[in-house]
Amino acid sequence: MAPISIKIYQNCSWFNWQVARVRLQLHSQCRRNPNIKTQICLLSKYFFFFATLYFVYQQDCIQALAYTMDKDTVLTHILKSKGTSTLLGGEAPVTVINNNEYISPLTCKPQVTDRNVEDNLPSLDHAIHAALSGEIKNVILVGPEGSGKTTALEKLVVDWAKGERLQNFSYVFHFRFRELSSLNGTLSLETLLLHHNGHIPPESVPLVLQKPEGVLFVFDDLDQCKQSLDPSVHTLCSDPSRAASLPCLVASLLHGSLLKGAAFVVATRSTGCVTFLSGTQVQVLGFLKPQREAYINRFFADPAAANKALVHMERTLGFYDICTSPRFCWTVCSMYKSLMDAGEKLPETLSQLYVDILVHLVQMLSQNKTRNAELVSSLGKMASHCSLDQRSSCTKEEMHSFGFQQFPTTVGVFLQVDGDQSDRCVFSFYSQLMQEFLLAVSFFMDNSMSEGVEKMLEKHKGHAKFLDVFLSALSEPSQRRPLESLLGELNSERIVDFKCWFKGSSEITLKGCYKDKHHRCFHMLHQAQNESLVKEVITPSARIGISYGDLSVQDCVALSYVVTCLGEMEQLNLYHTRNLTEEEAERLAPAMSLSHKIILSGSSLSAGAVPHLASALSRGLTKELDLSQTRLGDEKFKILCAGLRDCKLQTLKLVVCSLTEASCEDLVSVLTSGTSQLCVLDMVFNQIEDQGFMKLCKALHSPHCKLQELQLQSCGLTAASMEALSAALCSGQSELRKVNLTQNEIGLSGVEALCKSLQHPLCKLQSLNFFDSELTGECCPVLMAALQSEHCSLSELDLSVNDLGQEGALLLCQALSRPGCRIEKLGLKRCELTQSVFKELGSVLRSGTSQLKSLTVGINQVGDQGVKHLWDAIVHPNCLLEELDVEMTNLTDACVGDLCAAIRASKTLKSLELRNNSLTDASVPALVQVMQDSQNMLEMNLKYNDFSEEVFDLLDECDKIRY
Repeated sequence: MAPISIKIYQNCSWFNWQVARVRLQLHSQCRRNPNIKTQICLLSKYFFFFATLYFVYQQDCIQALAYTMDKDTVLTHILKSKGTSTLLGGEAPVTVINNNEYISPLTCKPQVTDRNVEDNLPSLDHAIHAALSGEIKNVILVGPEGSGKTTALEKLVVDWAKGERLQNFSYVFHFRFRELSSLNGTLSLETLLLHHNGHIPPESVPLVLQKPEGVLFVFDDLDQCKQSLDPSVHTLCSDPSRAASLPCLVASLLHGSLLKGAAFVVATRSTGCVTFLSGTQVQVLGFLKPQREAYINRFFADPAAANKALVHMERTLGFYDICTSPRFCWTVCSMYKSLMDAGEKLPETLSQLYVDILVHLVQMLSQNKTRNAELVSSLGKMASHCSLDQRSSCTKEEMHSFGFQQFPTTVGVFLQVDGDQSDRCVFSFYSQLMQEFLLAVSFFMDNSMSEGVEKMLEKHKGHAKFLDVFLSALSEPSQRRPLESLLGELNSERIVDFKCWFKGSSEITLKGCYKDKHHRCFHMLHQAQNESLVKEVITPSARIGISYGDLSVQDCVALSYVVTCLGEMEQLNLYHTRNLTEEEAERLAPAMSLSHKIILSGSSLSAGAVPHLASALSRGLTKELDLSQTRLGDEKFKILCAGLRDCKLQTLKLVVCSLTEASCEDLVSVLTSGTSQLCVLDMVFNQIEDQGFMKLCKALHSPHCKLQELQLQSCGLTAASMEALSAALCSGQSELRKVNLTQNEIGLSGVEALCKSLQHPLCKLQSLNFFDSELTGECCPVLMAALQSEHCSLSELDLSVNDLGQEGALLLCQALSRPGCRIEKLGLKRCELTQSVFKELGSVLRSGTSQLKSLTVGINQVGDQGVKHLWDAIVHPNCLLEELDVEMTNLTDACVGDLCAAIRASKTLKSLELRNNSLTDASVPALVQVMQDSQNMLEMNLKYNDFSEEVFDLLDECDKIRY
């Protein structure tokens, strides 16, 4: 209960108690004195007492009521008409409140990722009331123009005046800095409350000053204060009767030195002018899609028209931040209604919307072309002035300098006018976007050619975000034609100048690797809405395959437009997109469906984004999809598989996607669908384990499965699942050519199972990787038998990082020297090989029967003597070796002679890996010379040898050497 109500209630109870007490006394005395005269005397006495008592009670109540605000007066004042609704200025707050059309804007949470999903975001009303119930009752609302702050604050005061909210405050003072800005000189707090609020009687002021905890100040448009409100730049006052400047007075109030204990709600644009304020800062987000839908449904009486407007707005404008503005929603709805009523087409872009708005406003004035052009030119001068000086408003004197004196009655159509009609009133644009659009129009109207487009854009850089895209749109005849019918033809020379600049700068931009500049180019093309211009600007030299990760929704729309105009895209690179939202994926879907390769590696996909990716794949051209390190998970992958069943995808990379056995069921469904084209499946670092892999092996038996390559590194596999793989390879249905089993626990029994399939005539396997798969020398006899089989088709075998030892490796060498062995690429890195094994490998290379072209024997400590067997073999004409890796084999300068002789003699050797050895500066001249002389050698890697900086210049002379 409010303090004043408690006082009246207490007085009323006291009065009733006194009446009851006196009535009992009168009744008792009359019974003891039956004499009529005595009773009349007693009645007269008590009548006088009752009259006096009632008078005292009445005066007390009147006095108590005088100490509070007249809420009815406050309500009447705030609900009386204050301005009218305008196309650019939005619907007047009083109209919204009176018509019961108020929709509370939303406020931001620290991590809002999807702009069209509420995700339980608090409403602005709730955020204000929650903050005012806290210990520090100071609330700072920060939000862009037109985000609903003013209407929310007026609704706050109305609710208080109606007794619905915030009844713990006895006094609420509402001020707008747009109205206070005309106050000059000094004034006291008492004067401010009495003469510039007018809702309390003078006798209430002492109570306000005595009980500040019952006072709430509401300050709107704080950013309109022309002087700083930072307490550090003022001599603060604490005396309510002391006169001070308005900024000093407000700064003292906000700081708490004046009327300490009072609560505040302050609203401002995001200008950084409230950094000094303590309290709860509330970021005003405005309207998301649900609020826009509710707003549009209230605006249009016809549900069909409302639906048409909503769908069109979300498709063409919903991705712009300005769509969160209730004021902008009013402007768009008003414009749509006008166009729909006239049977005209709705605008497809932001630029077309502003063309329609300007045409509508100019037509309202019913002027001739000359007057229209002069008015728009004056607006352009004002726009340029505000942009360059970073000011939001202009004085009447400044307005005259722009030529507005000849348009005294039309200014209000385009501009907001604050203050009275004296010289102290100020003029401002309702929105930054309209300001920039008028600046673009006036640039093309200017016949002086005083500056080119590049100079003009440079001047306004950082101040006018949409200026270049508006210029791009207006440079197209179809887009500017409606304006030219009212303003006359725009300056053709300036338009040509802009087009030359745009094409030239775009060519340079798109050859570079700065994605933000690429996006800017795409935005300008999107606003121009000219397919032939897109094809003219995006030349074959354009590097549009660079990473476009972390696109905004606007970027997605522009990129999709460009790709759609081109018809297809070789590669859509979205690497490291930190959170691909549903809205972004929906906007990107056209570009994805037209891309032959999509890279999303290192990205994070929301659950809502996956269906749009799946849909794009199912109807698109994509042949390769890279989802590596996205940690997709089983649930999202299941959704994706719906699009994989019927698409052109041939390669799917799922490295580190947090997939388990559960995903294998979905993969089997895809692989056996009969429509899947999938040939390469990369499941590296997914713990599908044996049970999951055995399910995949069942798919390999299907005649519909086209899988040729399977990457299964670190998938938790053991020998238990190798029988299933072996059976699939022997089935006659499997098309598998390459299997990578790196870092799985395959062991002897697993190798035995697979070697059976290698000897089967129906097995088509050509590449098998057992890198670090717990193999030992015991595995080599079965491997030798498989390699010697006439049915074995293996051409690549990697046994690296397995302890094969000398005996096992020598058995492999026997198989390699057998005529008919098809192994061309062999990996034996870190296999505990000895000099004897290297000697035997040299014999194999010289045999004339070996097909070996690539040999990796690094990290085997055999030294110069062991590797010499290979140098000698390379010299032999029977040796076909093209690649040799002898990293970390303890080579020294002593081997350089043999090494150089091998390079000179070989007609096939192209690549030599010599990293992590002990070569010194002494060997560099010979190595550089032999590489420069060799026609065959393409690359020599000398990194991590014992070279000093003194030989770096010499090494740089040969671009085929890496060091």
